[in-house]
Amino acid sequence: MELEDPTIADSTIKLTVKFGGKSIPLSVSPDCTVKDLKSQLQPITNVLPRGQKLIFKGKVLVETSTLKQSDVGSGAKLMLMASQGLHQGEGPILKEASTRPISRTVVSDKVDQRKPSVLVDKNRTDRWKATGVIALAQANFKEIPEEVWDCGSGVRVLDISENFIKEVPAKISSFGSMQKLFLQGNGLSDESIQWEGIASLKRLMLLSISHNNLTVLPSAMGSLTSLRQLDVTNNKLTSLPNELGLLTQLEILKANNNRITSLPESIGNCSFLMEVDLSANIISELPETFTKLRNLKTLELNNTGLKTLPSALFKMCLQLSTLGLHNTEITVEFLRQFEGYDDFDERRRTKHQKQLDFRVVGSGQFDEGADKSW
Repeated sequence: MELEDPTIADSTIKLTVKFGGKSIPLSVSPDCTVKDLKSQLQPITNVLPRGQKLIFKGKVLVETSTLKQSDVGSGAKLMLMASQGLHQGEGPILKEASTRPISRTVVSDKVDQRKPSVLVDKNRTDRWKATGVIALAQANFKEIPEEVWDCGSGVRVLDISENFIKEVPAKISSFGSMQKLFLQGNGLSDESIQWEGIASLKRLMLLSISHNNLTVLPSAMGSLTSLRQLDVTNNKLTSLPNELGLLTQLEILKANNNRITSLPESIGNCSFLMEVDLSANIISELPETFTKLRNLKTLELNNTGLKTLPSALFKMCLQLSTLGLHNTEITVEFLRQFEGYDDFDERRRTKHQKQLDFRVVGSGQFDEGADKSW
């Protein structure tokens, strides 16, 4: 009978971490430190390592100790306690993820019977044609009214936000002069949008598809070369397409409150970007190409898993004056080591001098996320 090699048997241990009513099974090396274990738990729980407290047999485990040194063996059950606020993304994952609610109070397949769909009358249609502006927000529609499609290529603005629209058909391409398109708050899924129609809108300057249920953005978005503002907040996106770099006129990118884990290096080609909000995602680093964004003024990275920034960010992004890092692993002491930080801090102070003058308590030092609350 061949005996099992004890070195192989000891190579991993199986343990369970209890957190928020769920059990997290893990296989790790006994030589893994508690700190390393916390890093493994971060993407699973959304809790930053410094916000985690691991307890075994009534004792808090020391970060620098290995599991073996902490007497944590195979079959052990640990309890994870999370400090309030020290999380990434939307917050601690306490149970299986469910569909994120959109901006309306209630969204279902049933239209609210207490509020009938707004009827489209001839006078309104005539006004749409005359002004080029179609405003149908919060009208309780389940589909885009046929009268909308009769308005022709002169439509400049279409706002069908916060309805129950189930489909954005390809014939939206007939609005060749469209400059602004508002689709937020409809509960749209990936299959709901015929992207080839939107991609053909070569004059589109603003696209808002926030507060929906999108998991991906198609490569076809790269065709929107006139786009100045893109708002994809509050969806279920895990990434942004490489074709984002083709949107060279983009000035504002809002992608907060998603599940984005990484960004394409091509974002560095969006040289006109002035404002970027990536807060409440699970990114741990930014591509070095961020340093090519020479017009960048505002960068929001609150509640992310960030541990560092591109080394030349402050040196190259000389207009950056607002930086939100609340609830990340990055500290002011760490930032002071970056070349160009002092110049950034001076710009930040100058921009917010009025607010700083009214601070009752504080040393005037940089506070992660302070710009956000001012």
